Amino acid sequence: MHSFDFSRLSPREKYKILIGSVVPRPIALVTTVDGEGRVNAAPFSFFNALSADPPILALGVENYQDQSPKDTTRNIQLNQEFTVNIVSDALVEAMNVCAVPFAPGFDELTAAGLTAIAGTTVKCPRIGEAPVALECRRMMALSIGQSREIILGEVLMAHVRDELIDPKTLYIDQLGLDAIGRMGGHGYARTRDYFDLPTRSLQAWTEAPGGGERLWPSAD
Repeated sequence: MHSFDFSRLSPREKYKILIGSVVPRPIALVTTVDGEGRVNAAPFSFFNALSADPPILALGVENYQDQSPKDTTRNIQLNQEFTVNIVSDALVEAMNVCAVPFAPGFDELTAAGLTAIAGTTVKCPRIGEAPVALECRRMMALSIGQSREIILGEVLMAHVRDELIDPKTLYIDQLGLDAIGRMGGHGYARTRDYFDLPTRSLQAWTEAPGGGERLWPSAD
């Protein structure tokens, strides 16, 4: 096994090991609004849910090479809010358009052919084509060195496509969601190879300490 002392690696070398190892990473297509009311949309794969009570999402937003903040960071600092739109396989091409480093004020949603729908609790619109959109209020931010800002947001409102959620149980159809994940390099992964593996109780493990049984969803 090769071992790497991160204190001896360059930032780029650390990045390559991390993004190739921590996979797949969920992708947040984040919409924000600037001081003139213009919408910005940008994808981030340094993203995840950290807590349910309170409901907290985390974004890792890298600064530009000159250490200046990206539009997303500036807009969140200004308005204290943002919306996370979950990226499904059907949104991959549009998401990739939003990743282009356009000049500030450029309308990524129009360029990507996406629909902006007014937010309910925030000024930021959600993306109509997204299977799930989460409206967030900035809770706090951490400046990590000069290269990155980690933003924690409290989820205020969730919009889930009707056919994807049971309103009574709140279970979301994972296959229907068809989310994609970020891999290393330019790689992405689909989430269609799905199985259940229930967590066993201590008693169940004591009685049968072997591995749990994977339960594959029906093809119907």
